[in-house]
Amino acid sequence: MLGVIVTGVAGRMGREIALCVSHEDGLRLVGGTEQKGHAAVGSDLFELLGLGKGGPPVNDNLNNVIGHADVVIDFTSPDSTLEHFNIAADHGASFVTGTTGFSEEQLFIIKNSRSGEIGYVMAPNMSVGVNVMFKLAAEAVKTLGAGYDIEITEIHHRHKKDAPSGTALRLAEICAQGCGRDIERVGVYGRHGFVGERKPEEIAVMSLRAGDAVGEHTVIFGGAGERLEITHRAGSRKNFAMGAIRAAKWIVKQKPGMYDMQDVLSIK
Repeated sequence: MLGVIVTGVAGRMGREIALCVSHEDGLRLVGGTEQKGHAAVGSDLFELLGLGKGGPPVNDNLNNVIGHADVVIDFTSPDSTLEHFNIAADHGASFVTGTTGFSEEQLFIIKNSRSGEIGYVMAPNMSVGVNVMFKLAAEAVKTLGAGYDIEITEIHHRHKKDAPSGTALRLAEICAQGCGRDIERVGVYGRHGFVGERKPEEIAVMSLRAGDAVGEHTVIFGGAGERLEITHRAGSRKNFAMGAIRAAKWIVKQKPGMYDMQDVLSIK
C-alpha cells in the first residue's frame, strides 16, 4: 500500500483527490494539509471528506506528516507547491503537482535545484484526455502546415486566479514548437480596438472566466474554406484527480528526475 498525502486537502481539487485516493486499490490516505489558519486544520481528515471518523488530523505543516508518505499530491499555489516540493525532497518522497501560475524563477528552481533527488511529475493538466489532446494538437500542426491560423480558447470558473490557464499555455507552446515559432514572440493574449489584420504567425490564447466551469479548452486551426477544432471539456474534477492518482502510482517506480503526464501515459 502506498501512503499518500494530499496538500490543500480542504480545497475543491484537494478534496476530490483525497476522496479518490481513499477509494483506490493499492493506495492509503495517510495525511492531508492545509494552510495555517484554515478552519479545517486540526479536524478529522476522514470526517472532513465525509468518510466517518477515525482519520488523522489535518495538519498545517507537511513536515509533521511527511514521514508517513511515499508520495505527495499537490494542487495548491506556486509558493506553497515550492515549499511542499522541498519538504518532499528532504524526506525522499515522490511528488506529483498540477499547480499552475509559476514564475520563471520558481520554475527554474523546481526543474533544476533538486531534480536529481526524487522523482516528480509536474503537469499543467493531469487529465488523461487533455494529454491526448496535447498529442493530437502536435500531430495536427505537423500535418496541416503553415497555411492554418492557430487560435486557442479556454474557459474556467470565476475563482481561477491565473490566466491563461497552464493547459492553454502548454497548447500554445506545443503548436509553436510544431511550426517552428517562438511563442514568446508570436503569442497574443487579448485583442481590443483597431489592432489591424491578424498576422499569419500569431498564436492567440483567449481566456474566459464564468460561473463554475471546471475547464474547457479548444484549439482552432483555421484554413481556406475549412476550420478544424480540437476540444476537451471537463465535466467534473474527478478526471484530474484520477490522472493525478495514475501519476502517483507511476512515479514511485521511476528514477529521480522530472516527468510529465506524457511520460506517465507513454505518449511523449
